Amino acid sequence: MGTYTNQVLKATTSTTVGVGSIEVSGTLRRFKLLEAILGSDAGTLGTSNFRFEFQRSTSAATGTSVTPAANDPADGAAVTLLKSNLTVQGTNTAGQIMLTVPLSQQATFRWVANPGREIVVPATTLNGLHLNTPVSGNTPSAAATIIFEEQ
Repeated sequence: MGTYTNQVLKATTSTTVGVGSIEVSGTLRRFKLLEAILGSDAGTLGTSNFRFEFQRSTSAATGTSVTPAANDPADGAAVTLLKSNLTVQGTNTAGQIMLTVPLSQQATFRWVANPGREIVVPATTLNGLHLNTPVSGNTPSAAATIIFEEQ
């Protein structure tokens, strides 16, 4: 148990498949989303607008596994599952968009939870958060760094 920072979640945005996911593994530890840095890492920045949404999910997404780094080297390895460059979207929970950030491709946004107001995901297998970009017509390269705490 500890606080972890992921390697960057990234993908070309899509209205059907998310940028990344963070999910409870079979080890069953709940986690809290503490911070997110969102933006575009496109080589040539355009003027597209897009939207990031953290939406609750109840099934696994398919993508590239990401190994989070412990903020304190004394903490053990994280058991929470992180995935980037999703190829198959898991099941999003309708009406459970926990955070929405509309953003220009040329901007970066940092969200930090107030203490006690973190986004909490219960210790239920494959429950989690999908980071979606559901704006049609725009395909900027999205990037996100997230910091979370396992309990």
